[in-house]
Amino acid sequence: MSAPSGTPDPRAPGTDVPLVVDVDGTLIRTDLLHEAALQFVARHPLESWRLVTWTLAGKATLKTSLAGRVDCGSDTLPLCDEVVEAIRSAQAEGRPVYLASASDRRYVEAIAARIGGIAGVFATDATSNLAGASKAEHLTAAFGKGGFDYIGNCKVDYPVWHMARTPLVVSGSPRFSRGVGRAFPNSKLLAQRSPRPRDYLRALRMHQWAKNVLVFLPLLAGHTFDLETIGRTILAFLCFCMAASSAYIVNDLLDLPGDRAHHRKRGRPFASGVIPVAHGPPLAALLLAAAIAGAALLPIWFFGVLVLYVTATLAYSLVLKRKLLIDVIVLGGLYSVRVLGGVAAVGVEQSPWLLMFSLFLFLCLAIVKRCSELVARRASGGVETVGRSYRVEDLYVLLGLAGASGFGAVLVVSLYIASPEVQELYAHPQRLWLICPLLLYWVSRVVVLSNRGTLHDDPVVSALTDRVSWMVGSLGAVVVALAI
Repeated sequence: MSAPSGTPDPRAPGTDVPLVVDVDGTLIRTDLLHEAALQFVARHPLESWRLVTWTLAGKATLKTSLAGRVDCGSDTLPLCDEVVEAIRSAQAEGRPVYLASASDRRYVEAIAARIGGIAGVFATDATSNLAGASKAEHLTAAFGKGGFDYIGNCKVDYPVWHMARTPLVVSGSPRFSRGVGRAFPNSKLLAQRSPRPRDYLRALRMHQWAKNVLVFLPLLAGHTFDLETIGRTILAFLCFCMAASSAYIVNDLLDLPGDRAHHRKRGRPFASGVIPVAHGPPLAALLLAAAIAGAALLPIWFFGVLVLYVTATLAYSLVLKRKLLIDVIVLGGLYSVRVLGGVAAVGVEQSPWLLMFSLFLFLCLAIVKRCSELVARRASGGVETVGRSYRVEDLYVLLGLAGASGFGAVLVVSLYIASPEVQELYAHPQRLWLICPLLLYWVSRVVVLSNRGTLHDDPVVSALTDRVSWMVGSLGAVVVALAI
């Protein structure tokens, strides 16, 4: 591919050697093909089968077909700072800078426009997949052997580096850096980054495992504390943790543009490019397999509840999270499914009181989560939440719904305290009435703080880090202890 019309010939006498920059994994800290495939699945889940037919037709067909159907959000893709700095330095020296990528031309041109000052673009089109030897041939035809410097990041760039004057490297591991150093003694290392174990732990969102303590509620409510029951509940807790982390990874992969547009979520490992998105699906599959293996050791009803949880979370990630109000009802229901999982794991009789309380309380928290996102959006001057069906003007309605749902949970508690079942479990059931004002205060406070914009957009994180929430929880535990 020749230089664009109107661009000085880089081989002309007196012209500085051009700098050619790879895009995937080099200029951007992700891969456009992987991003496009994930966004296609997220937006057209029922058409995911097309990925197979496009792949069988060839990589060029796959890339151009995806580019025609989805936008990867080039304005928010994470950039490699060292490569951007190298581009700016070359531009300051008067050297022309080109982008050369195996990704579709439409994506690459959008990134070139974002960077600014790019002299031209070499990219995949409907007939040619510009990768490896093909890219080397195009660049050599345009600039001549040794007539350009090239920044790349992986082994497929070796043919291009062989034709370049100076190989410049963005490495994903020390091992790759050493291999490139041996193959190209004149190479220069621009950046070296590789995911750390703690980055993968962050991707699991382990702080969210606190939600799974709900599986212990049937054990506590039924006052059954034998070793077998405790052991089953602990295993059920671990199964839900593995399944939940698998679901979080899938959700993060399918919601990358939305996360990158969010003031806090943009720092998540996949959204920020700390972990390659290609690592996400196998990691999610491994966690799900571990959850299923653990569930096989528990009663068959627990396995059924876990399958229900996994199915609901997948449906939420693919479709339901973009449906007005259905998303918060599903989120609230997923909390109740955890309680139901605890019931199934220990084989105790199902408590409708506990399930109703969980549904109302966690529906309140799910709505509050959306309210916090809308408050942040309002503060930034936005109108709609990215990837959701809510607008800023919905905030006042949602706050009312959150309060109503939270107070509904308190009503369920009061009806439970007045029921005959309590007389059998507690020696002093009248003391349980003290829980109601504690819950009323806590729910009201959460709604008010959400409206002020001072509540963390994840209510679980907020509760775990909030002193007042810990105090209310401790007082509630004391009340229950005094009632037993």
